[in-house]
Amino acid sequence: MMNTTKLYIMIFAALILAACSGVRYADAPPLEFQDIDYGYDVHFSTGSPSIAYIDEGQGDKTLILVHGLASNAGFWRYNIDELAQHYRVIAVDLPGYGKSEKGGFDYGMKFWAKSISDFIEELELENVVYVGHSMGGQIGITLSLEYPDAIDELILAAPAGIEKFSPGSGNWLASVFTMEGVKRTTEPQIRENLSINFYRWNNEWEWMVEERVRMAKAREMDEFAYTVVNSVSAMLDEPTTHRLHRINHPSLTIYGQYDGLIPNRYLNPGFPSAIFEKGHELMPDNTLVELASAGHMLQIEKPAEFNNAIITWLNR
Repeated sequence: MMNTTKLYIMIFAALILAACSGVRYADAPPLEFQDIDYGYDVHFSTGSPSIAYIDEGQGDKTLILVHGLASNAGFWRYNIDELAQHYRVIAVDLPGYGKSEKGGFDYGMKFWAKSISDFIEELELENVVYVGHSMGGQIGITLSLEYPDAIDELILAAPAGIEKFSPGSGNWLASVFTMEGVKRTTEPQIRENLSINFYRWNNEWEWMVEERVRMAKAREMDEFAYTVVNSVSAMLDEPTTHRLHRINHPSLTIYGQYDGLIPNRYLNPGFPSAIFEKGHELMPDNTLVELASAGHMLQIEKPAEFNNAIITWLNR
């Protein structure tokens, strides 16, 4: 029978191994999507699908903040307070994400663009400035093209939809993302995946890791995984690169100098500046701003600079 000293040593070794491997939330309770704390009151639209949203501030312009792949409205928590001092700020959960309605919807760029257009109409919003991060940027491009009367100005933050993928590359990228893969991503992998979004990871963003680990135990995790997988396919199946020249809205593109996701390091190795400068050249009325020492999650990593870039451009 194992003696007490040896048992303690084994337990201590296991704890050290867990700490070194980045496992901190294995025993944490599930975090249901409706219980995620964004730090703001959340409202719900009455349309179908129902959209959850944060609504703060007031002003002559209304900013609609739209998150990217696998995230939610809470990813704008470092921007809302400052922007809400100047404008009405509405941060949404896209259908299928966060607290918004989920289900077997035909998720895609046009689906989300129509959902946002319907949302704007329901709330009777005017002087709308669409602000989209990453996948939210590609949705914004689609919205600008398909529903031009819904918005007045377009802000793209590290947007997808500008980088071009060959058909073969797109098929490979889509095959990497599966529902089981999304659901079974380990905590160290989650932390690594998130850290790639930043130029320099800071432990103050550990809330994202905890949130994602605990979400994996939630009742709606299957629906979330379904949404993520379909999101990746949609970005590839509904490209916007070839349509950038048709954007008629005044637009601002903000990107991080050291974006680690755009361009794709495996399929399109190169520099972020090359991708976004090409997009800048294609869009008729576009302003381009690079944030130094920032990665893909520039609105979180450099919130003051990001907010200032938006305010400066809107006050042009």
